[in-house]
Amino acid sequence: MGSIEGKGLGDRPSSRSSACSIDLEEFEDLVSVNLKRKRKEKYPAKSHAQLVAQKLQVKSGLVYLPGLREESYEDSDMPVHWRQRRYFYYMSGINFPGSVVTYDINRDSLYAWIPPPNTGSLVIFNGQVPSIKEVKAEYDFDDVRYITTLADYLTKFVHYNPGDKIYQLHHYQTPKNMAREAILIDGRRSYLREFPFEFTKLKPAMNAARAIKDSYEIRMIRKANAISAEAHINVLKGIRYFDNEAEIEAIFMATCVSEQAKEQSYGIIAGSGPNASILHYVANNEPLKGRQLVCLDAGAEWKCYASDVTRTFPISGQFSSEAKEIYDLVAEMQETCITMIKPGVDFGTIVINAVKVAIEGLVKLCLLQNGSSEELLLSGAWRAFFPHGLGHHVGLEVHDVGDGSDRLDLLSGQKSVNPWISAYSKEDLDTIMSTGTTLLPNMVITIEPGIYFSRYALEDLFLKDTRYAKFINKDLLDRYYPVGGVRIEDDILVTEDGYENLTTAPKGDEALKIINEYKETIAEEKQKKGWFW
Repeated sequence: MGSIEGKGLGDRPSSRSSACSIDLEEFEDLVSVNLKRKRKEKYPAKSHAQLVAQKLQVKSGLVYLPGLREESYEDSDMPVHWRQRRYFYYMSGINFPGSVVTYDINRDSLYAWIPPPNTGSLVIFNGQVPSIKEVKAEYDFDDVRYITTLADYLTKFVHYNPGDKIYQLHHYQTPKNMAREAILIDGRRSYLREFPFEFTKLKPAMNAARAIKDSYEIRMIRKANAISAEAHINVLKGIRYFDNEAEIEAIFMATCVSEQAKEQSYGIIAGSGPNASILHYVANNEPLKGRQLVCLDAGAEWKCYASDVTRTFPISGQFSSEAKEIYDLVAEMQETCITMIKPGVDFGTIVINAVKVAIEGLVKLCLLQNGSSEELLLSGAWRAFFPHGLGHHVGLEVHDVGDGSDRLDLLSGQKSVNPWISAYSKEDLDTIMSTGTTLLPNMVITIEPGIYFSRYALEDLFLKDTRYAKFINKDLLDRYYPVGGVRIEDDILVTEDGYENLTTAPKGDEALKIINEYKETIAEEKQKKGWFW
């Protein structure tokens, strides 16, 4: 608990404890201090279930979602790294293995079905699993029961509710041990030729529900971003004295773990020099010496909610002239796109803006040539430098689901036929200029433009194709190859009248200031203790 010493009576200090809050009441020259225990916030599973039912547009039926069980690696007794199923988590908040959640739509009843208590050696080796009492206290369910009684519950549901469907995501998740025949309470015999499983409607309904975040979810994403920002700052503080990309990954990960964020939203990308041109580079094992930039794409996960943050910065603390030109162009792409975000905007128009800014900048740098802006746009030659999409949903997945689609790499409800020939794939449907996603309040999306100098993309694909080669100034490329690539990425909340940037990790001049301010301090610390200070 923080001290109130030195504060005026008009200042209301807040407790640093997660368990208590402080109320102060003034009586002339006296102050009454009253500690109140905070009410524990539960994951909003019930409201999520109700929203899914609304999106299903049915009045009755049962939603059935199994969580993930534990498994071992092949020919091993070591467990596979366990990660909860995100659809299950959305309607439960449960982050331990072997459970099931059901939602009776007509009765508005959300039940959790959990593993029975461990016994014998399981307790000695693994400890105890959460009890029914603990789950009831922690989570937002109407009832919690042991999973051993689930088959009987499902059997009764299908026999007492003829015509109602059991809504599921996948055939392989179908519940087992349900009885086709049952004797009802009035003595009648009930027999089912087929179980009423339905596999087509639940996923689209849940995708639509998950696309719009509630206040709890936004707080989780905000917290994940705050931890990510701290980790990015720690990397900036030490980058001048790191020897290898592995140290970047280590410091980022260590910072997150120390803040109880033990899972990353995705594999850390710490690409230096030419590795910065590899979009999903995760080896993170090459020396930094002699290289200009690092593209660090890394985001912590907090209570299963993701953050997605990319920063590009010079290892030395100073940009080369070429790196500065590219960084400023990407920053302009991002800044102009972010200012366009508000409800009702078609995301495709924001993507078009990013491409047009990129083309204009590349023309000014003489990297694109021999065509008007419109000709260069339609040619697709710009894709040699900007090969990926502009953004995606963020939530329980780093590439989260959206209304009308599965997990996406881009914000788009549909794909349009490619208006350009693509050097990357003969059968490519363009996903850069797709439209179909209209921004709505409480969506969380990324804006992540980038400009890259991939030798493979430029020399083996685009420059060997006469449809593109005439637009690319190959004589300048050797100057820019050492830049590698620049990407800047923030997580943006769509608000009622605009946007809020949830990402607080420093970038641009603020990042350079940290690199250069801490060079002497970190040098001393490294000499004394090593990196894990």
